[in-house]
Amino acid sequence: MELKQYWNIILKKLWLIAILVVAATVGTGIYSYYFVNPQYEASTKLIVNQTSNPSDILSKIDLSTINSNIQLVKSYKEIIKTNRIMDAVASQYPGLGMSAGELIDKVSVSSVNDTLVMSVTARDPSYKQAAEVVNAVSLVFQQEIPNLMSVDNVSILNEADPTKTPAPVSPNPLMNIAVSFALSLLLGLGLALLLEYLDDTVKTEEDVATLLGIPTLSVIPKIKESDLVVDKRQAVESVRRESNVTFES
Repeated sequence: MELKQYWNIILKKLWLIAILVVAATVGTGIYSYYFVNPQYEASTKLIVNQTSNPSDILSKIDLSTINSNIQLVKSYKEIIKTNRIMDAVASQYPGLGMSAGELIDKVSVSSVNDTLVMSVTARDPSYKQAAEVVNAVSLVFQQEIPNLMSVDNVSILNEADPTKTPAPVSPNPLMNIAVSFALSLLLGLGLALLLEYLDDTVKTEEDVATLLGIPTLSVIPKIKESDLVVDKRQAVESVRRESNVTFES
């Protein structure tokens, strides 16, 4: 099938493609703006070093210590999201109203490019709640890690500020609408081509030539009922005129 034929198919099914695109984008926009609860994100940063006193960090840094602490960061990332830590958070901060399992689902921990810094992040429909959760988790983890690892090497670089009013991190309606537009456009194009492929009816002279392999000698046009009425009136008028001419002569 040539490119021109594809283009003709798209033009012929343009109404179908337009309906799909409009329906998908409008539906996505309505869902994103009115039916999805906004989610806010708060985070704290922790640093892992051989001392819990930030003023002593520079004086005690060496390459072997850094490498050792980088390996500790990987362990700490897993330890934070355990029932041992989250049970203590739920117990010490009952005002959060969350169980250990809910806290584990809400909190995520990450580090950037094997650094000594960990970021503890929480998402919640309330930014204040998210900030209180990450602050509580960070403080409890700092308190509990000496008992678990027999080391006191976690310091809190910064806590989340519950008084802030940041923009929600999700949903992103504009991004959702853009993705919906692109996907629905591709779906519409694919559906148009599929319908054309499945349609094996003969409609044009080109279809006849392709199907039978012989040229078309003549074409019988499709006649509408309204055309027959007009032709009948014209025939009656013609007969009347001829009759009038014969009678006058």
